[in-house]
Amino acid sequence: MATSGVTEIPLSELSLPQLTQLSQQLDKEVDVLQSSLTSLKIAQSKFASCKEVLNEIKAKNMNKELLVPLNSSIYVPGEISNTDYVMVDIGTGYFVDMKVNKAKDYYQRKVKYLEEQMGKLQSLYQEKHRFKEAIIDLLQSKVQAQMSQQKASMK
Repeated sequence: MATSGVTEIPLSELSLPQLTQLSQQLDKEVDVLQSSLTSLKIAQSKFASCKEVLNEIKAKNMNKELLVPLNSSIYVPGEISNTDYVMVDIGTGYFVDMKVNKAKDYYQRKVKYLEEQMGKLQSLYQEKHRFKEAIIDLLQSKVQAQMSQQKASMK
């Protein structure tokens, strides 16, 4: 059996500075994971919103007037001229003409994929968080032991 060259060191054998450094590293990793989860949740909400908007595209809305955004503050009047197809932003400035039902499926797949990724990240986040708590507990017990030892040596 081949060895990977990784040596496991029990946490209890680490010094206070090493445990502190490990705790700080875990803090950073937990923050990155939390930020990633937040970003994925925002993207998921956007895709779910797109899917919901597609439910409003119906034949009865043909020629219905609406406001078309040019940016977040400027709109121009427009009307729905086609209720069978929509232009879908698939990323990096590319748009695809899709049937409404195909676009709904596209956004549903996006939402599902992001749910799966968030589940994986959530598991990793919880694992890192538990590990961080274990490090903090160990740090506190080592500091307590060190203080007790110093008090005993002063007597």
